Amino acid sequence: MNSLFYISILGTVAFAVSGGMVAIQSRMDLFGVNMLALTCAVGGGAIRDILIGERPVMFRDPTYVVIALITANVLFVFLALKHRRFPASVVNAYEKILFISDSLGLAAFTVNGVAIGKDQPDSTLFLCCFLGVITGIGGGILRDILARKMPGVFVKHIYAVASIIGAVITGVLWPVSSDIAMMAGFAAVVIIRICAAEGRWNLPHIEGIEGP
Repeated sequence: MNSLFYISILGTVAFAVSGGMVAIQSRMDLFGVNMLALTCAVGGGAIRDILIGERPVMFRDPTYVVIALITANVLFVFLALKHRRFPASVVNAYEKILFISDSLGLAAFTVNGVAIGKDQPDSTLFLCCFLGVITGIGGGILRDILARKMPGVFVKHIYAVASIIGAVITGVLWPVSSDIAMMAGFAAVVIIRICAAEGRWNLPHIEGIEGP
């Protein structure tokens, strides 16, 4: 097993938790929790594979689908039991769990996408970074659309920007060492997300203009 496999597993679990948490917050039933967890976990990879003309990895290797569904159901049962016993503590932990899982999933799949880009014929830094960002943010966008929410990538603290920076770092360091590149890119995404949340960093936006 190489490091890319373990990173992919980490990303799958983290995004499955993220998708499941959004579904639970949206009061979806068990089927909805499974669908959002699965969509978030494999959606970005599916978009990436379609863009490069390959059959989505979820259809080539069901391992990631199985892991996502197991994670979703374990999460559902755990929170259902916890909620009955300690409702206040669980409710207060929702946002923290969602933030941690979202950040880990974003970091893992950003690095994963860059690695996939490096395997493509005539690979370029732009291609690798583009695939890294799409893999990182794609599942979350699909998750939020299904939950009828504004995709977090458009409003959250430096979300896509963290993915872009992590992808660039991974791509630039790849010739030195793939393992070092992946660890550095992963760490960069997580650190930027934490700093952005703690410091309330946001990209500029215009206030006071109402939509139609």
